[in-house]
Amino acid sequence: MRGKKPRRGRLWPVLLTVGALLGFALLVWQAVAVSGNPNPLVPGTDITAAVLDISVLVFREGLECVLVLAAITAGTAGRRASVRNPIAAGAAAGFLATLATWVVVVRILNGIGNSVSALALQAATGLLAVAVLLVVMNWFFHKLYWTGWISYHTNRKRAILDGNNEEGTSRAAFLWGMGTLGFTSLYREGVEVVLFLQSYRLRFGSEIVLWGAGIGLLLTGIVGVLTFVAHRRLPYKKMLVFTGILLGVVLIVMVGEQAQEMQLAHWIPTTTIASLAHVIPGWMGLWFSVFPTAETLIAQAVAALLVIGSYFVASRRSSRDSAPADAAA
Repeated sequence: MRGKKPRRGRLWPVLLTVGALLGFALLVWQAVAVSGNPNPLVPGTDITAAVLDISVLVFREGLECVLVLAAITAGTAGRRASVRNPIAAGAAAGFLATLATWVVVVRILNGIGNSVSALALQAATGLLAVAVLLVVMNWFFHKLYWTGWISYHTNRKRAILDGNNEEGTSRAAFLWGMGTLGFTSLYREGVEVVLFLQSYRLRFGSEIVLWGAGIGLLLTGIVGVLTFVAHRRLPYKKMLVFTGILLGVVLIVMVGEQAQEMQLAHWIPTTTIASLAHVIPGWMGLWFSVFPTAETLIAQAVAALLVIGSYFVASRRSSRDSAPADAAA
């Protein structure tokens, strides 16, 4: 038994190596097939970027959901089935509720679309998507709220388990409490994803959203299997940081797109910077939504400053909180 542990420990690096080799093979294929990177000005290239953006966000939210579920199921080895089954049922109900929320939101937006212009509706949903993404990317928000969200679920689980050990606590109340934990841990992330994806649905259609969400759910499912079936201790923090960097790029792109949509809807003015019009190529606007206008560039700079600023504020707060603990130790 002891000899098997090192082999299991080498599984994760092997998977990363295989992934890196596949990425390298893709680059080689591009060099042979299309003499390098594809032309970004070819129509439809932005659809691929949209699929990647959606998959990154869905995977990011799914990763956070897995982490919450892993936290509330930790320490239940002695009563695994009685605790994990209702939590799993609650999470499944949360997934179904997310799908129902998608249907409701789509119907509401379609009804609104009959009375407003398409550009105005895209601009409005784009603002909502940017707001959701800013919350997801806000490190200060995660320090104060999301970490507290995990603590709340963990403390609530302990209270339910302690209450179940006391006389007079019904089996139904115990199952309901555990199911509620699973439901809320998934449904909160699901609502964020539903609101975010409406902007992409209006711009590209439901099929593109389905492809992106499918890839994100597939990656989430792999992490979930490794966590709950194979009982692997994955580097969640490193994975969250990596996906956070990817989401940072998505945020900059979305803010640029949103500012341009607001310009097209005549919600904000369009101030073209002539000196940059000849410097910024057309593919920068297609791939990264970088346009030679003052409004779009300022909006992207402000979004980047908000995310970076919240990270440093959260880091300073974390260092101040850890200082008394170190002194006490």
